[in-house]
Amino acid sequence: MVFPSPTPQTPEGLKDWLPEEARRKRLLENRLIGLFGQWGYREVITPSFEYLSTLSAGNAPEAESRLFKLIDRHGRILALRPDMTTPIARLVGARLKGEPWPLRLCYAANVFRFEQTQAGRQREFYQAGVELLGVGGGMADAEVIALAVESLKACGLIGFKVGIGQVAVARGILSELALDAAAARELELAVFRKDMVSVEVLLERHGVAAGERRRITRLFSLHGGREALAEAIGQVGDTPAGVALAGLGDLWDGLEAYGVAEHVFLDLGILRDFDYYTGIVFEGYAAGMGFPVLGGGRYDRLLEGYGAAAPATGFALGIERVLMAAGNVEEKASPPDCLVGGGDLAWAMGRARDLRSRGMAVEVDLVGHTAAQLTEMARHRGIPMVVVPEEE
Repeated sequence: MVFPSPTPQTPEGLKDWLPEEARRKRLLENRLIGLFGQWGYREVITPSFEYLSTLSAGNAPEAESRLFKLIDRHGRILALRPDMTTPIARLVGARLKGEPWPLRLCYAANVFRFEQTQAGRQREFYQAGVELLGVGGGMADAEVIALAVESLKACGLIGFKVGIGQVAVARGILSELALDAAAARELELAVFRKDMVSVEVLLERHGVAAGERRRITRLFSLHGGREALAEAIGQVGDTPAGVALAGLGDLWDGLEAYGVAEHVFLDLGILRDFDYYTGIVFEGYAAGMGFPVLGGGRYDRLLEGYGAAAPATGFALGIERVLMAAGNVEEKASPPDCLVGGGDLAWAMGRARDLRSRGMAVEVDLVGHTAAQLTEMARHRGIPMVVVPEEE
C-alpha cells in the first residue's frame, strides 16, 4: 500500500478520537440520551446525508456554501447534514405524521459544515439534542430551556449561563427601519456577530438618527433578568417587537417554575445561525469558553415544508465543546480488574472467559511476558490483580 506522505493525515477539519477521548464522548452521549429519556424524549437516528433540496429548506441561500455536497450515480445532488433539526423535520413529515402531537424526539449524532475550523468546532462535529414538536407557547419553550440547563448540569459544568433572545424583536426593528433586503441582512449579521460598532456604522450609513441608533444598539446590548425585559418592552412600545417581547414574561414564569431561572438571562443580541428560527432563541455559555456550547430556539414554520405544519422548538449541545469546558471533571477510565497470562495461551483465554462471566474486566497477555513482567505492567497501569498458572 502506498500512502501520499510518510504520515497519512486526516482531511482538514476532521479528527481522530483516541481511546480516552472516545470513552469520555460515549459516556457523555449516553448520559444525555438517558436524561432526555427521563423527560419523555425518544431517540431517533437519521442518515448522515440527505437530498440537497431537503437540507436547503428553511435556510438562507448563503447557508448552502457550508454544505458538503456529493452526487450519486443517478446524478442526484446530496449533502451531508449540517444540523439535526432539518433531517428530523423531514423524518416527521415522512414517517411520523400519524402520531399524536406533541412529539418529543432526541438524538446524538455527527453533523458536517464546511467552515473555518476553530477551537471546539471541526468540519465534522458531534451534537446531542432534543426537538419538541407540535406545541407552541412559553411553557414549551420553558421545558426545552429547562432541559438544556439540566443537560449542562449533567455534563458536570458549573458557573454556566443560558442567554435568551427573540429573533422577532430584531426582525421587527429591521422592518421599522424600512431597509432594503441586502442592508437588513448585513445589519442582522452584525448583530449575530455581536459587533455593535458595525451595527452603529451601518445604521448611520442608512440615515438612522443618532437617538434611534442609541436605542437600537442599547436593545441589542441588554443583559439581565426581568428588569432587562421590562426595560426592553419600554424601549419598543406597542410594536411587533413589543408583542414578541411580551411573550417572554410567560417564558420567565415557566423557567421559575422549573427552578432554573437563576441560570438564564435576557440577551436580545442572540440571533443564531440558521434562518428557520421564528421566535425564542437561546445559547449556553460555559466559564472560560469564548463560544457557546449549546444553542437552540423556536422554529414554527420549518415543518410546513415537509408536509407536517406544526410549531416546534429544540436545542443542540456541542459534544466537543462541552468536553473542553468540563476539562478534568470526568473520571479517568478504570483499568481492567485483572491481567491474565504467564503461561499457555489457551489456558489464559479460558481463565479470562471464566472471569468475564463473573462480570470482571479482563485483559489477556498475548505476548508471553513472565509473571514478574506482568506484575510490573499491572503496577504501572493500576491493574489490581494478576492471574498466572502458578497461582492456581
